[in-house]
Amino acid sequence: MDSNGTSGDASFLHQQVFQLDWDFLTISKTMLAVLTSLFFVFVNCVMFYALKSKHIFFETPRYILFGHMLMNDSVLLLLTTVTFMLALCFYPIQKSICTLLVFITHCAFRNAPLTLALMSLERYVAICFPLRHCTIATPKRTGIAIGIIWFLSSVNVIIDIIIALVNNPYVLAEVAFCTLEKLYIAKWQVDKAQWFDVLYFVSVAVIIVFTYIMIMITARSVSSDKDSAKKALKTVMLHLIQLGLCLTSFLFATIEIIIYKMIGGTSPLFINLRYLNFFVVLIIPRCMSPLIYGMRDEAVWPLFKYYFCYRSGKVKPSVNVH
Repeated sequence: MDSNGTSGDASFLHQQVFQLDWDFLTISKTMLAVLTSLFFVFVNCVMFYALKSKHIFFETPRYILFGHMLMNDSVLLLLTTVTFMLALCFYPIQKSICTLLVFITHCAFRNAPLTLALMSLERYVAICFPLRHCTIATPKRTGIAIGIIWFLSSVNVIIDIIIALVNNPYVLAEVAFCTLEKLYIAKWQVDKAQWFDVLYFVSVAVIIVFTYIMIMITARSVSSDKDSAKKALKTVMLHLIQLGLCLTSFLFATIEIIIYKMIGGTSPLFINLRYLNFFVVLIIPRCMSPLIYGMRDEAVWPLFKYYFCYRSGKVKPSVNVH
């Protein structure tokens, strides 16, 4: 049995789980990651509650997608923190539980950029085809679109689960350290996962670039006020930054493998860079969604402040969705 807790030849995988000494630095880094995740899960939940408090939000596709993004990011932050703690504690669990964690985390991870691409398409229709927006972007079609992106994000990991079960029907009864790679039994599965990531990255990038270029062109052509055009451009740039951060999450595994091959798994530098990669590439982008979208939304932000401050305001803010 190797240091990952699995037997056999796994030379095509780099080591995922490392036993660490619980010194002050390790505890401090762990607390920073966990508390950051939990705080922004709380922020997301308060913002989602603010959306839930007004029925009009659930009749508007833009806010339906925003609510889905908040729930998706919250689930991802929670499960990422759980698996992070399991890895740090060097704690093996039953593969059936691990498979469930991996499945939900994998889907939520892929859902994030797909949801943002869907939000881009919704804004594209709203700005470039305003007269047809109400017939194209309906709550029912938005729900169907969300179901489609859940299906698309689950295809890759479902294939791996089926292959693992066909190879060993009792695999879910085994105990191991929990990583997605525990489902891999062949090198081609790693290549398949990488190709899926490339496909997601390219597809989402093309959609985002196309829709926002068209939005900028339309915003500038119909607006006679230069200040309005600059405001629209600034909003687009902030969205692109968030979308860029989200897309870099796809590079997490690649960055970790490159660091592992360059430095080696036994170096303290590798452990520190691995943590930095986890915190900056996985955690921070998921924390940015409520800040970028919620703070700039004139309908959501007053409600969020009202509930975040424990209803300290004398009057509950009114909502003007447009």
